[in-house]
Amino acid sequence: MWLALEIGNSRLHWGLFIGETLHSTWDTEYLPKSVISQLAQSQTLDDLLLQIFPTPNKTDEEPQHQKHTSFPPSPHLPIPPSPPPLLLASVVPSQTAIWETYPDVQVITLNEVPLKKVYPTFGIDRALALWGAGKIWGFPMLVIDAGTALTFTAADANQCLVGGAILPGLGLQFATLGQKTGQLPLVEISQMASLPPRFALNTTEAIQSGVIYTFLAGIKDFIQAWWNLFPQGKIAMKGGDRTLLINYLQALYPDITTQLIVEPNLIFWGMKEIFLANYK
Repeated sequence: MWLALEIGNSRLHWGLFIGETLHSTWDTEYLPKSVISQLAQSQTLDDLLLQIFPTPNKTDEEPQHQKHTSFPPSPHLPIPPSPPPLLLASVVPSQTAIWETYPDVQVITLNEVPLKKVYPTFGIDRALALWGAGKIWGFPMLVIDAGTALTFTAADANQCLVGGAILPGLGLQFATLGQKTGQLPLVEISQMASLPPRFALNTTEAIQSGVIYTFLAGIKDFIQAWWNLFPQGKIAMKGGDRTLLINYLQALYPDITTQLIVEPNLIFWGMKEIFLANYK
């Protein structure tokens, strides 16, 4: 039994593995150093999980090829070492330093991901998601991560990095307009269950229209450019805004959505591959 932890730009993303099986996933806010010290003293799995996730919850969406059980894990799970090993991938250096105090932690570095021709500042989260998607569904592979940032990351059939792009995600774009202008209101993503009118007659809907339609057009353009390069290339999408974006894309570009693989746990599948190769 081992834990996978992805430290994202705004939250912690957890995975509980039993060998090669991803048993449960959940998200939490960042944890203070004092809590991490308590984790090291946990005597049982229940004690440890209550420290990092005090309220039981279910994974929000089942992966297409992996059945998850509800959280917390069943009492029939094997008793892990105390504490269980932790495999860590982080894009927040200050958080990485805090979690290095955990007694049995392995921090994944970029040189452990077998992608070829990566550059030194390439994000470990992008590398792991691309590697996980490619190992499951095959290369060439394009991964779209619709999180705090919207990223496009691709590799060819030889598992060589083709490249990608990074831009502000939906939430960041709305927040920037609301915080950096004197008159424009702050628009929340939760207000957008359906597509806004393209030509709006009030300020809030005008912001929604401007951000959403250019955002979706950009995604469509990158997808088309990918298929121009690799007509048989696959595309996988992850990230907190994935469901909203899939719904929008379905309304505007239904032919595209039928060919998208939607999988929230791509990074965990990449981490599993690294665990099996280097740490098992």
